[in-house]
This record gives sequence, structure tokens and C-alpha cells, in this order.
Amino acid sequence: MTDAFDTLPIHAVLPDLLAALRTGTGAVLIAPPGAGKTTAVAPALIAEDWCTGQVLLLSPRRVAARAAAERMAQMLGERAGETIGYATRMDTRVGARTRVVVMTEAIFVNRIVAEPDLPGVSAVLFDEAHERHLDSDLGLALAIESAGALREDLRLLVMSATIDGSRFAKLLGPETPVIESEGKAHPLRIEWLGARAEQRIDEQVASAVLTAWREEGGDILAFLPGVGEIERVRERLVQRLPNTPVLPLHGQVDPAAQRLAIRRDAEGRRRIVLATSIAETSLTLDGVSVVVDAGLSRRAEFDIAAGTSHLVTHRASRAAADQRAGRAARQGPGAAYRLWEEGGHAGRRAYDPPEITTADLAPMVLSLTRWGESDPTRLPWLDPPPAPALSGAKDRLEALGALDADGRITALGEKLADLPMDPVHAALVLFGAEAGQANAAARIALLLQERGLGGRSEDLLHRLLRLDGERGGRADSARRLAKGWADRACRLVGKVAVSDDSPALFLARAMPGNVARRRDASEENWVSASGRGLILDPASPLAREEWLAIGDAQGQAKGARITAAAPLTQAEVERAFADRIERRQVLRWNTVEKRVEARLERRLGAIAMASGPDPQPDPDAMAELLLAKALEDLPAILPHVLMARAHHAGIAALDLANLQESARDWLLPLLHGRRDLAVPKGALTDALLVMVDWDARQRLDRVAPKEFTSPAGTQHAIDYAGEGAPAVELRVQALFGLDSHPMIGTEPLLLRLTSPAGRPIQSTRDLPGFWRGSWQDVAKDMKGRYPKHRWPDRPWEEAPSLKTKNAFVKGR
Repeated sequence: MTDAFDTLPIHAVLPDLLAALRTGTGAVLIAPPGAGKTTAVAPALIAEDWCTGQVLLLSPRRVAARAAAERMAQMLGERAGETIGYATRMDTRVGARTRVVVMTEAIFVNRIVAEPDLPGVSAVLFDEAHERHLDSDLGLALAIESAGALREDLRLLVMSATIDGSRFAKLLGPETPVIESEGKAHPLRIEWLGARAEQRIDEQVASAVLTAWREEGGDILAFLPGVGEIERVRERLVQRLPNTPVLPLHGQVDPAAQRLAIRRDAEGRRRIVLATSIAETSLTLDGVSVVVDAGLSRRAEFDIAAGTSHLVTHRASRAAADQRAGRAARQGPGAAYRLWEEGGHAGRRAYDPPEITTADLAPMVLSLTRWGESDPTRLPWLDPPPAPALSGAKDRLEALGALDADGRITALGEKLADLPMDPVHAALVLFGAEAGQANAAARIALLLQERGLGGRSEDLLHRLLRLDGERGGRADSARRLAKGWADRACRLVGKVAVSDDSPALFLARAMPGNVARRRDASEENWVSASGRGLILDPASPLAREEWLAIGDAQGQAKGARITAAAPLTQAEVERAFADRIERRQVLRWNTVEKRVEARLERRLGAIAMASGPDPQPDPDAMAELLLAKALEDLPAILPHVLMARAHHAGIAALDLANLQESARDWLLPLLHGRRDLAVPKGALTDALLVMVDWDARQRLDRVAPKEFTSPAGTQHAIDYAGEGAPAVELRVQALFGLDSHPMIGTEPLLLRLTSPAGRPIQSTRDLPGFWRGSWQDVAKDMKGRYPKHRWPDRPWEEAPSLKTKNAFVKGR
């Protein structure tokens, strides 16, 4: 068997690796792309004396797992499913004599959680570990725990081309060797094409592919961020190169089409493969000597605020770009065309972040709780899970009923963990099974996980009907997989109560926070029970619905676009969430009328189901809301006269900071029974003066008296806030007989003197100077205008009075 692998570069270090695993139980293998680690190591291990069971080779992707198994089987002259087999979610080939099983990381996690001692397994190989998928990190942590406690004979091997071997070696144990392979060294030329901001990325990639087609030989592999971009580039290239095979390669392509993309063209034609990051590692695409790299990657990131994962496009890391470029030089000299500038390459992230730092950790927490570990931080991690993400995951599992208040797994949690999917989708399938509709619920769960099945409509029920009628390998595999889930769920549920409920109800119960209602007649804006704002394409078949159970939405927490949902009726919502619908008294601030509105509402979370006026609102709650609004702009409601006097007198108890801090004491009582902030100024003044002690009150009245009493006996409010303050306005006749200037403390009071008609005459801080100075000119002018009033030459000697000449004489 080894003869089939003698030509692979990995063969040079294979003896060292085999020797390390004979004497120890762990190793780290670093081998460049094309060295043959994926296809050579596992078959070599099954010939070892210690290897009496199966070798599990973990692959990050289904396409790579199937391709690796088929390649190894071909090299042995067999079909997949004999000595070499594979296990992926939608396609499995394993027989009674299978010794090497290539499986996806998620399947391995489910297996080791169900059977921690891994019976019948001699070795676990973690291929492409540098990609740092969550299931890879979790699987490695569980395997290390299992080897330490249950399986001292279990061999663990970490393999990659670009990892920091010493970190993984330290994780596996202090004596773990790191073995490196040189690999093949074919020349690789990098062409830096730069980016064009004015062009869409699919246009740039299509143009670069056409350039490479003219200037290079061999097949071309182009990397794009997602399926949409791949389809647009494919359409452009098919028009320009009608006789050239243009083949997509991504997770939504059925297995037969994926094999066509991986292998050389049967007719010997040059071909173009358009791939997502699925082709970065593990796969060798025969005949490819040119890579065109858009420099972008799209990965799922969990939005804690929204409670859902969404796809985010990033610049590809330098490590990812190296992996992609290496595809061109696996079998000979190659060229890589990069759609960014060489000068900006160093500014890219060195590696993509570990998925454990960005993913939804609820599935991991449930798996570990079932495993028996309530504190995930105690496991051996290369990078520990973030504390906020762990806390949020536990909260969501508790809300779902999978964990109890003490963090222990519940009976429902055990059932959810028995289904090979995340807890929310597992709950969907279980709820369907309880209603006798397990198969429909399982297919809905599958549609949420497998993009493109049943079409691309936002309407999940429409896609469900389409899936039932679809033909082809991928659709057949999907239906078989869903049937397996449904059968398992039925066994877990036992007795069922058959109902005719819509599958939308099962989705709504599994994701109650994602029940949404249309906000308005625009058919575009929606709000979920969790309070998340959502957008739906007005052209969607769901746009006219009133209620939706949302399975997926892409984008940030605010304004995410609904991509998968099923319609609900209000009657269904009322029935399904009778225990969650609350009757609430709601207070709102009317910004137009500047007053509190009180309403009675029936609400499902953030969704108002019905609303009307509240005739008996809670007075305490209304006062609290008014207090909060008052504190937003407290100076606007304060009595300005008192505040100006207090400021002039330096009364600390009445400064703004103190009044804000003590507002609950002096202001809140005045707001009880009110719906607005129009509290009478007198009441406010009285309440504020209560805050001032006796000494401060005396100082206030002494240093900043409220009024000035004129010699004529008239009283005038003193202005402490306006220009020139303190100041007072009064008729000049009221000051007759006064030959000294009035003072406020040590400060002269500004006198704003007016005519009998109240029109300004002059302002002064020196009354004696005014009498003996400009008064003569003022008096001369005023005599002509107001002849009935007194305008004496020596006013300081006159008796003060506001009466006219005749009235004054008679009055005397």
C-alpha cells in the first residue's frame, strides 16, 4: 500500500511521524500544500501494529472530505466506502471493513459527545487545523480530554500547512514532537492587478480571468466571496467564452458537479473554476496553474444583540491569500493574479480570527454540558471562548428550556443534544415531531442550514414545496437527511398529538424572539418580538403578510434583511404564545404636545398586538417619566427669577448640579397627578426655597432682594439675569427726593429710568451725577412730551410721586 504514496513529498518525513506515534500518543505535522499529508498519512497509519481500529481524518468541509476519501480510495484501486470511506451530513460512504473515515468536524463532535471513549477508533487526525473552525477546536479539546481520562492509547495528530506548531504541541502535551515536511517547491509568480473602486468585484474578477485566459496556460481557479458573486462572474464568462467549461465550486453545488470542478475536463479542454474559500485548503484541483483572487472572504459571525448569525465580508488574511495562491503551484509552475495592491498586502490581517471568537457558542455549551463540563473555560483551548459569548449562550439555552437555572442540562436539552444540529433547529424539529409533523419541520430546519435548496425565495413554505419536487443528487440527499432527523426526533418524543399546525408555528416556538410583525403599510419595515428592526423586500411574496416567523436575517442588528421566513396569522400567534403575551400599561412622551400619553397594550415582547387609551394610568409611573423628561433640560422649567437671585447670592443649595441630584426630593412631589411639565412657578419657587436653610435664606434676601422699593413707595422686581444686572426699571418720578444711589450689597443697582409712558429715558449707576448732569436735557425734552407731569430743575429736592402736577398739588 505504501508504494502508492512513495512519490508524495510527505513520504520523506513519514518514517519520523510513524516512529513518533509508535512511542507516543500525539504529534504535530506541518506540511506545505501539495505535500500529500491529507491523502498519505491516514492510509499509512492503519498498517501500524497499534492501529487496530479506525483512523478518523477530520476535514473542515464536506467537499474536501469527500474528495480526499475518493482520492485515497482511487490510489488503492478501490471505491470510497471500502478501505477508505467518508461521512458528511448529506452523503456517507462507510462499509463494514472501512479503516479510514474522512468526516467533517461537526460529525466528529457529535460522535465523541455521544461516545466519549471513541470505541473502535485508534487515531484522530485534525487536518487543516490552521483554519480554526469552532468544531475543530472543540473536537480537539474533547479528544484531549478523552485521551487523558478514558483512552490513553488514542493517537491524536494535528496537521496543517501554516500553523504555529509549538502552540498545538503544547496543547497536546509537553513531549509532543513537531514534524515538518519540505513539500514541493514549484515556482509561483504573483501579479498585482490592484483594486478598482468604480467597479463591482465580480466585474473585476471576470476581467482578470479573461486576462489570465489570454496570457497563461492551464486551468484557472478564481476565488470569490460568495455564491452570488460566483453566479454573476459565471454569466459574464459564459458569454465571452461559450465553449469553455465554467464550473462553480461551493457548498450548494451537488456532489456530482463538485467532482467535475475538482477533476480535469474529460475532453481535455481548459476550464475555469469559480470557488469560495472552500477551495483554499485540502483540495487539489487537477490542472489548475492560475489563480485569480478577489482578496475577499465571507464568514458567519454571531450578532449577540440580534441573537442570530449573519454573513460578513472581510478582506482575506495574508495566510488565506498564500493558501489560495498555492493552489496554482501544486502540480507545477503557476501564477496568482491578486486584485489588490502589493503595497497594501502587509496591512492585511496575518490570519483569520479563530471561529470561537466570533461564532454562536450555544451549540458548544450544550454539547459540553451534556459531556459533563458546565464550565467550558476548563477545557484545553488554543484560544479560550470569550466570556460574554459564553454568558449569552447560556442565557439563550436557558430561555429555550435546554438548561435549568443552575446551568444543568434538562430533559429537553438532552433531546436537543441528540439531534445533530444547533439547539434552535433541533427544537424546531422536536416541536414538529410532537405535532406529528416531524418530516416537514426537519425539512424546514434543513432549508435554514442549506442555502439554495428549494430555490432562493424568502418564503420557507414555498421552498419546502419546491424541495419536495426537486430532482437531483443534492435534493435526494437533503430529503434523506431530513428523514433521518425526523425519525430520530420521533423516537425522542415518543407519543405524538397529531395537529394541522403550520410548520411556521414550530419555527416560531423554536425562535420566539424572531416572531415579527409588519410595522406599517410600506410592507418593508418589520419589528421582532426581541425588538430587532428588520427589512423585507417589498417585492417578496411575504410582503403582504401581517406576521412572520423569521428563520434567518442577514445584516447588522438594526435593519437586517429578512432572508428566510414563514407566514403566521394573528390567531396562531395568540394560540402559540398565550403564556408570553402580556397586558401592559405603557407611558410615552408626546414630543409635539409636550405631555405624557397613557395607553393599555397587549404585547408579545416588543410587538404591540393591540393598543388603546389607559383611563387610569399609574400616577407614580407618570411622575417618574415626567421627572426623567424634566432632567433632560432642567433649567427650562426652573423659576428664572429665583435661580438668578440664588446665583447672584452664591446659594450653593440652589445651583444646577445640586438641584439635579436632589430632584426626586423637591420636584417629584410636584409632578404627581400631572401629565405635563407646566408646574406653576410659584409652586416650584416654594419647593426650591424649602431646600435652603435659614442662614442661606437670610443671605438670599440680604444680598439679592427680590424687589426694590422706590422713594415713592412703589415696588419693582430686580433683574439679576439680564444685561447689567442687578437692574431695576421704574419711572423717574418715583426717585424724586433721592440724592444717593441705591445699592445691592456693595454693588450699585442699575436704574433703567422710563418716561410716564414707560419708554426708556436713560440708565445709570450714578443717580446724583445724573440729576446734576444730563437730567436738564432729559427734563427739557420730556416737558414738551408730557406737560402734565413734573420735570423740576432740582429733582433730588422734590417729593417723590407718580401723580400728575394737578393731582400732586391737590394730594398734598
